[in-house]
Amino acid sequence: MQTPVNKPKVYLDTSVVSYLDQTDAPEQMQITRDVWETFKSGKYDIYISDVVIRELSKCSDEKKRKILLSHLEEIDYKIVDVTKEVFAFAEHIIDFGILKKKSFDDCQHIAAAVISNCDVIISWNFKHIVNYDTIKGIKVLTTMEGYKDILIYSPEAFQSEKEEENE
Repeated sequence: MQTPVNKPKVYLDTSVVSYLDQTDAPEQMQITRDVWETFKSGKYDIYISDVVIRELSKCSDEKKRKILLSHLEEIDYKIVDVTKEVFAFAEHIIDFGILKKKSFDDCQHIAAAVISNCDVIISWNFKHIVNYDTIKGIKVLTTMEGYKDILIYSPEAFQSEKEEENE
């Protein structure tokens, strides 16, 4: 009898969902849509936090907000609630100087992914999430706090990595 293989756990921040309808950035929009097709296949366990839902719900363009929320209906995902543990880890990110207090939502995205034991975070947020200093800082913090390592990729890098695995 075959043992079931655990699917990789992938956390999506709000930017990934937003880029599904980012007409002013057609290349990134297409990359995101390609990755989204992979997510529809069910090969990954997808996670988002209630921060993603809150941020999408704040979209001032009602038509775009409905489009973005409807994209979420295309995939199976689990919602991570911002618990005390997630909130505390997000505060550690600030305390360790990885990100600043004004980026607290970004800290919560990272914390939700770490606390949920995700394998990877996917984001288009190069300023606060997908950058060397954040990735290095999160590696140190997860090691110190006893959490497993987490990879942080842009959708483009994630897609490239996936394609290399299939070659």
